[in-house]
Amino acid sequence: MAAAWPSRPAAQETVAAQLLGVLWFVSVTTGPWGAAAIAAAGGEETLKCEDLKLGQYICKDPKINDATQEPVNCTNYTAHVPCFPAPNITCKDFSGNETHFTGNEVGFLKPISCRNVNGYSYKVAVALSLFLGWLGADRFYLGYPALGLLKFCTVGFCGIGSLIDFILISMQIVGPSDGSSYIIDYYGTRLTRLSITNETFRKTQLYP
Repeated sequence: MAAAWPSRPAAQETVAAQLLGVLWFVSVTTGPWGAAAIAAAGGEETLKCEDLKLGQYICKDPKINDATQEPVNCTNYTAHVPCFPAPNITCKDFSGNETHFTGNEVGFLKPISCRNVNGYSYKVAVALSLFLGWLGADRFYLGYPALGLLKFCTVGFCGIGSLIDFILISMQIVGPSDGSSYIIDYYGTRLTRLSITNETFRKTQLYP
């Protein structure tokens, strides 16, 4: 007696179930708590909270000050945000005390960079440079009275200086005279100047 083959709909349902299982496994292992799920399967992991790897913790977005558009606890160009270790993670503090986390407790504070502002608005500076730059209003606003007076007496260096200042201020190359940064929306159009450090150093490429 010949064996009965499974019908086509049944075979399709089996393949679909296997595919869903694979997708679920990938989502669990690569999600924000994926590392913790793997650790839970093989036993809890004990390490310092500061040594947690990406995926073993989640950090909250900083709370932004509406007036400065910088994190509320910004001090010396550094702010801190709370980070929550994943469930089933056990951390040691500097005293060696162990803490077991369930995903709702703050494990450590992560430092993030912030800027020093002193009341100078980027939008105001650009507007003054665009409409009143020929009178030197932009330079007066940014704390350069001598240049502002010179632009006022020469009608913006016959318009050429006004155009140059508008470009420099728009590109955030010229800033406030006290060395502070412009007040710009935290998630707005900020420019970040790159510099060569140990983190950004690029090795020389060797060509055959």
